[in-house]
Amino acid sequence: MHIHILGICGTFMGGIAALAKAAGHHVSGSDLHVYPPMSEQLAALGIDLIEGYQPEQLQPAPDLVIIGNALSRGNAAVEYVLNHKLAYVSGPQWLGQQFLQHRQVVAVAGTHGKTTTTAMLAWILHQAGLEPGYLIGGVALDFDVSACAGRGPFVLEADEYDTAFFDKRAKFVHYHPDVLIINNLEYDHADIYANLAAIQTQFHHLLRTVPSQGSIIHNAADTNVQAVLKMGCWSQCQGFALQAADWQVKLVSASGSQLEFLHKANVTAELHWQHGGTHNALNACAALAAAAALGVTPAQSVAALASFRGVRRRMEVLHHTATLSVYDDFAHHPTAIATTLRGLRAKIGAAAQLLVALELRSNTMRRGEHKQQLAAALAEADAVAICIPANLNWDIAEVVDALQVPACAFVDTDAMLGWLQQQQNQQAASQHIVFMSNGGFDNAPGNYVKRYARLA
Repeated sequence: MHIHILGICGTFMGGIAALAKAAGHHVSGSDLHVYPPMSEQLAALGIDLIEGYQPEQLQPAPDLVIIGNALSRGNAAVEYVLNHKLAYVSGPQWLGQQFLQHRQVVAVAGTHGKTTTTAMLAWILHQAGLEPGYLIGGVALDFDVSACAGRGPFVLEADEYDTAFFDKRAKFVHYHPDVLIINNLEYDHADIYANLAAIQTQFHHLLRTVPSQGSIIHNAADTNVQAVLKMGCWSQCQGFALQAADWQVKLVSASGSQLEFLHKANVTAELHWQHGGTHNALNACAALAAAAALGVTPAQSVAALASFRGVRRRMEVLHHTATLSVYDDFAHHPTAIATTLRGLRAKIGAAAQLLVALELRSNTMRRGEHKQQLAAALAEADAVAICIPANLNWDIAEVVDALQVPACAFVDTDAMLGWLQQQQNQQAASQHIVFMSNGGFDNAPGNYVKRYARLA
């Protein structure tokens, strides 16, 4: 079968392409911009890539068109598909019906930590010899590709974003997991959800698809998650938390580089690893609990996590010397920003200087939904640069004025980089600069390293 994928260079759709290719299909695809790293990964798999959405790419007609959720009515290729009645489907629907139906599915849901937890769990299962399949919404440093068919359990992110322009349900309702992790739940995606209750309804629909013999691994300390469970739950539930829960994780070291895991109040394993922060501790606890539901012992899990390298753009270290470290991070929600910076501060200490560059790129941030929480989320920083879109419809001065440290807003990233370099305090024990964005950030992290790292 010839499958053509519209929007192929996104991490999810690129993963779909890799899985379809592994299943023996002839796969081609297009995107507005054919860009790495996904373009390189797909080209290595022998998948034909086309730049743009010209209707000619659908002539002769493929057997099936898979349409990504970034495309909408008015797109030339979409209009051609509809006008010529070509067979089409969304990525999540194809994945659920054609690939996951006869697999043991492990899905990772929640507002924060999906990509990291998915990568952790896939690595645990891989190291335990279970030959997992996986679809990770990022570049996991322990794997060569972001998606693999595998032969054992299939691990994937369960995203609550809508499926496609013709299917406004959350993506995850298509997956029907046997084991479901719910890391946390907060209001996000203001462009498609009116309020938190609307998101909770989607999570309730997800819970309705988990079999009674299946397992739900949930954050026992998250009141929003607990509210969803009270709406109806028909599966076996196990909670995880920093406090007493079915599965508990304790930070032995303040930075979170040393952890202790307990099951039913009994110590089951200890972990020493290169990561830190309470968010990663909870991600690890969720992965360990889910792995246990699949028959992997906590000892096996911590052995794997000890060598877990992480995911690109999740506090990825771009530059490191004794005096300067530069990080690239995906955090863009106030909770993720705050927990990430607290984890880093615990690791580097109070004497180090922490500079933050934040891009207000997500639809939720651009709408100002979280502006009241933003200054508090940045409290660990010693200086803050905020990159704003030209058409921001709320006053960023509200945040800048609320910060108790040097802060400035920029439209131009080059000006922002120069300001950050001026803020560096050479007298500090060390300097740490974190770039935070869920987009490309105009390659600001890489450009900073090229231009200024040598001056530190």
